[in-house]
Amino acid sequence: MRLSILAFFTGLVLATAAPAVAQTPPSPAPGPTPNAAYAADVATMDAIIAALYDVISGDAGQDRDWDRMRHLFHPSAQLMPTSTNPQGLGVLTAITPQGYIDRAGPTLIRDGFHEREIARRVERFGRIAHVFSTYDARRALTDAEPFVRGINSIQLFDDGARWWIVSVYWQPETPTVTLPSAYLPIP
Repeated sequence: MRLSILAFFTGLVLATAAPAVAQTPPSPAPGPTPNAAYAADVATMDAIIAALYDVISGDAGQDRDWDRMRHLFHPSAQLMPTSTNPQGLGVLTAITPQGYIDRAGPTLIRDGFHEREIARRVERFGRIAHVFSTYDARRALTDAEPFVRGINSIQLFDDGARWWIVSVYWQPETPTVTLPSAYLPIP
């Protein structure tokens, strides 16, 4: 009887401990090598968001500073563009910052791309922040109208020494999903 009670409690301890172990996240891979030239980019929430827009923007044929971009992102960060498939269902694609550089970088450089923040809403609690950053984009700064607008949902983490981008999740405006006035600049 004692043996079966002991076996029962041992099983109970193991059963309740297993989910806790399974939920422990792996240690992130080492991040980008600290670079003093980029220190100002990660000093404040405003600075890291400005750097994000700046690093992907440039004229056609203008190289981007991809090391600077990598420096903005936490080692476990994801970028997640949304789209719609031919059946009309939403699609989310998760990629690493390097995946974004590999996938979008050549097009940004070939065609030119200037994205700018036109409005922002921030929610912050302790070390975490969520930023709804409304954007518009032009191929050249001289373009009269943007070719796209949308919202970047940016999650940030302050580790006490610097800010990190944890994720950027975005959706462009479409004819059927337009930007609500709450996310547009105040006139």
